[in-house]
This record gives sequence, structure tokens and C-alpha cells, in this order.
Amino acid sequence: MKKKEFKTESKKLMNLMINSIYTNKEIFLREIISNASDAIDKLHYLSLTDKDIKVNKKDFEIFLMIDKEKRTLTIRDNGIGMNKEELETNLGTIAKSGSEEFKTDNEHKKNIDIIGQFGVGFYSAFMVADKVEVISKKYGSDEAYKWESSGIDGYVITPAEKDRYGTDVILTIKEDNEEDYSKYLETYEIESLVRKYSDYITYPIKMEISHTHAKEKKNENDETEYETVTEVEVINSLTPIWKRDKKKVSDEDYDTFYSDKFNDYEKPLRHMHVKAEGTFEYNALLYIPSHAPFDYYTKEYEKGLQLYSNGVLIMEKCSDLLPDYFSFVKGVVDSPDLTLNISRETLQQNRILKTIANSIESKIKKELEIMLEEKREDYEKFFKDFGLQLKYGIYNDFGMHKDKLQDLLVYSSSFDGGITTLKEYVNRMKEDQKNIYYACGETIDKIQMLPQVESVKEKGYEVLYCTDQVDEFVFMMIRNYMDKEFVNVCGEKMDFDTEEEKEELKKANEDAKEMFDIMKTAIPEVEEIRFTNKLNDHPVCLSSKGEISVEMEKALSKMPMNNSIKASKVLEINQNHEIAKTLKKLSKKNKEELQDYAKVLYAEARMIEGLPVENATEIASLVCKFMTK
Repeated sequence: MKKKEFKTESKKLMNLMINSIYTNKEIFLREIISNASDAIDKLHYLSLTDKDIKVNKKDFEIFLMIDKEKRTLTIRDNGIGMNKEELETNLGTIAKSGSEEFKTDNEHKKNIDIIGQFGVGFYSAFMVADKVEVISKKYGSDEAYKWESSGIDGYVITPAEKDRYGTDVILTIKEDNEEDYSKYLETYEIESLVRKYSDYITYPIKMEISHTHAKEKKNENDETEYETVTEVEVINSLTPIWKRDKKKVSDEDYDTFYSDKFNDYEKPLRHMHVKAEGTFEYNALLYIPSHAPFDYYTKEYEKGLQLYSNGVLIMEKCSDLLPDYFSFVKGVVDSPDLTLNISRETLQQNRILKTIANSIESKIKKELEIMLEEKREDYEKFFKDFGLQLKYGIYNDFGMHKDKLQDLLVYSSSFDGGITTLKEYVNRMKEDQKNIYYACGETIDKIQMLPQVESVKEKGYEVLYCTDQVDEFVFMMIRNYMDKEFVNVCGEKMDFDTEEEKEELKKANEDAKEMFDIMKTAIPEVEEIRFTNKLNDHPVCLSSKGEISVEMEKALSKMPMNNSIKASKVLEINQNHEIAKTLKKLSKKNKEELQDYAKVLYAEARMIEGLPVENATEIASLVCKFMTK
């Protein structure tokens, strides 16, 4: 029979697909198995609507066979099959979808699951095969036909012999060159691909598997002999755990699936089994891990959920299903409503994907809220590993997501030395308190030793301890929480004084202006020097003016291109401390020594703040000088 040519457009498309679109050759098996499943689905559905079609669902199967000598891999199904015209229509035109038409034309399409589509997906076989043969016999027909092609040149359809209805797809695997094609003739490789991509096809996928066993010894002196036994085995799991009734799935089942699927041998903190119905349908099984992967906060980490369509793996990590701030979540999503493009690797209907993603985001947020309320210990463990990601979620995108995430934040606090949420902090506030007070530092111990923190605590106010460099930026984005403003105890907005105390302090600073000017010539990097009355027994502290605090300067200095951003530093001196009297005396009789004192006091303030002292040798000499006077 004369070979028929593909249309010019089809030739170009096939060439593009084989060489460019599909970057992962191994998906060819997924495509063909999906087509086989569709063919069985069609016959099963028709048997439900046509009494003349008598088939038993228990008999449906997909069978895989390998012939290493002939270099063939055969995928056989006992589905509806195709006649000559359907072979011509479905396989003669690239991107022609018999399955798609079946779904479109049938008013009862919701009752069936059509996964694959003869068309471009089928032609992915040519990525690994020199020749593809399709031998098919339609249910109820006495005739069988063979469609045969070696690729772009065209195809031939001829009569064939076939015992029963269904379709055989026979791939003649390419010879090895730079690439190892022979692996597709190995049982373990095919079994692995089925488990990876088609594990949850609803029909059994069978294959002959050989196992080597030790023969039973007749007596202890006999040498061990081995025998190889070949058995037909079902190599797919059939029903995925996320499609099973929740009531029939134990916590152990969920944990085992998580461990096997995501190679994590620590139990997850929580799991979410979601079945969503409505405009769009999807099933999902989501997990909150108990610890962060070693590469979580690196560029190498890839977020995303495994995406399935009717049990067929479409994407290993679909990043569009998770916002960055929930990137720690692992799991699977399975939807029959996803329409796939020709490569089956990119989703066409982004609107559907976004709807699913929004739903998943809400589920995750709700689950975290429940854990925070009901399993506080678990939540604090979770936040220790992943809280930073939630903070980045607030800081990024100019605070766009703050309303979603701010109630999930927890901080160490001066209240009973425990962990608190922002809402809990506000609910404990004094009636006259207008601000949420916080302090930043490398560790809680260092923060607690800050003079400003001691002063605020002494007045009976609670202080949040912030040890992450992003914390201040987070509070800047939130701005107000329950009508309360965030105030850094080391910033210029700190003010507990009465009007009378303010006037008294203002006068003291005005009187000391000349003295401060002399001191400032010794430490020009300081924006201002002033007296304060908020330090109790401490002599000095370093605070800041404006939006950039000392801690923010530390954080920004570690970022590329931000080394020039500095905080406007203020050296505050306790006006009630003996050091203030000493400074006043020096300003009248020894201005040079006053400048030396200024250097030492500034160095002390920097050390308290955890900043480096750049002129350490000079400061050490000055300290010795004062000690030996």
C-alpha cells in the first residue's frame, strides 16, 4: 500500500516537537499509557450506556512487553480500539485528538476520565523509537488494521490480524548513540517510569517481572542454588491515597506516603487531605514538614507541588500552585479540569490553575491558624524553621500580603520569657499604651542587656525580642496592627516623659550644646549627642534618627549595593549618671580630654549595640590612660 504523507505543517510540528518541545524523553511512556487508559475508559462508559456491549470492568488492563532481540516495547490495552477511518483521523493528523472529540461530543462526559489524547502526545514515541506500529481492532468489528510510521516521511495503514479488540502500540527502540536508548528495554527502567508517571492510572498496568530466588537446600552440606521465576505483576498502585475516603486512611498511611514520596524520614507536623468540588474539582494531599531542608533558604531550593491530571503526573514541581511564603509545603494536587497544551508540560488554562492555587493557599493558612491555636508547641517548632519565610512574605511585594500573614507571626517576648503573637501582645497591653514596643539584636540575651530594653521593662511595658534581620522591615510594612504603632525602643520615637520632664531635658541639652559640639569633633560619624533620662543606671546608649535604625544598617550592609546606607546615629548620655558630671567639668577645664572621653563613650555604646569598634587600639590606650590617672 502506498505510503501517505503528513501535511507540511504536520511535518514541521513533528520535527519541532521531537527536537524541541519535549525536553524529557522518558514521558513518551506516560503519553502512550494515558492513551491506553482513555481507550479503556471509552469502552467502559459505552458499556454502561449500551446494553449490547458486554464487558467486565475487572478484565480491563494495560500490558507492557519487552523483546530485547527485536528491540521492541509493546503497550497493549483492551479498550475500545480503532477502525481504519479512526486510525487515519486520529494518527494521520498531528494534534488531532480522538479523546478530545469524545469528551466534547458526549453529553455525559463528566462520567468518564479522559487523560491522554492521540495526537501530539502519541508522537512523543518517536523521540525514542525508529518505528512505531499501532495494531488496533475496534470493539464489535471483525477487522483489524495496522498503522505504521518511521517518522516525518509518512505512514501506511494496512489490514492486520488481531485476536481481540483493543490496541497494541509497538515501539522499535532506537540504537544507542550519544544517548542510552537501550535502557527503555530494561524491565526495571520501564517499571520505574510507570511508578513515576502513571502509578495512579485506574486500571492495572501489568508486566512480566523476573525474580531470582534461592532454592531450598535438601541438607546443610548442599551449595546454594538459585532459580529465576518470571511472574506477571501489577506494577502501578491504581488508586492514589488522595482519592481514598479520609475515614479509611490512617495517620500512619499519610506519614508513610509522605516518607516514600518526598524522601523524608521525619514525620510531618501536619497533613491536609482536600477534596474540592464546585466550578473546578481537585483533590490534594498537602504536608507541613517538621524541619527545613538543608537548602531551603538557598537559590537551589525549588518550591512546588506535584501536579496530576486524573492520576497522571504532569509536573514534578508546579511552582504556580504555591506562593513563595508557603514554599515549605509539600504535596500533590490532582485535577480532572486541567487542559494541557501539546507538550503536556505547560498548562493552558491558567485561570483554572490560579483558582486551585488560591484555594490551596487558603487551606494552608487555615491549617497554620489551627496549629497555632491548638498545637502551640508544634507551631513554635514550625516557626523556628519556616517563620523567616513568612516574614519575607510580608516584606516582599511592599507588604501586599501582610493581612494574610501578620497573625501567623510569633516572637519571643519579655512577658514571662515566652513566645507571643501580635494579637496576644495587644490583648495584654496597658489601657494607656499606644505602641507595640520591640528591640532588635543578634540574640535574646544581647537584646535583654540593652539599656533601653531594661528601661522600658522597668516601666512595666512588654518588649518583643527580634533576632531576625528582616524583623524591622516587616514592622515597617505592617505599620499598624490593631491601631497600634510599632516602636523600636532604640529609636527616636521612644517617649515616656511628662511635659515637665521634657522641658527639663530640653533645657539641659540646650545648656550642654557647646560641650556636645566639642565632643562631636572627636566622633563626627555621630549625627547628634544629647542627654537622656531613660537609661536608669547605664551611662550611654546608641539610638538612631529617621527610618533606618542601627540594626537595619547591619542588615543592609550585608546586601549588595547597599553598603552606603547608614543609620543616623545618636549618642545618648544619661544625664543622671556620674559620667554626665565628669563631662561637664572637663568641658570647662580640659577640652582635649573631653574629646577622649567622647571616643571611649561612643566605643562603649557601639559595643552595647553589637557594632564593631574600628579604632580598638586607640580606645584601649585611652582606657588605660584613664585607669592610671
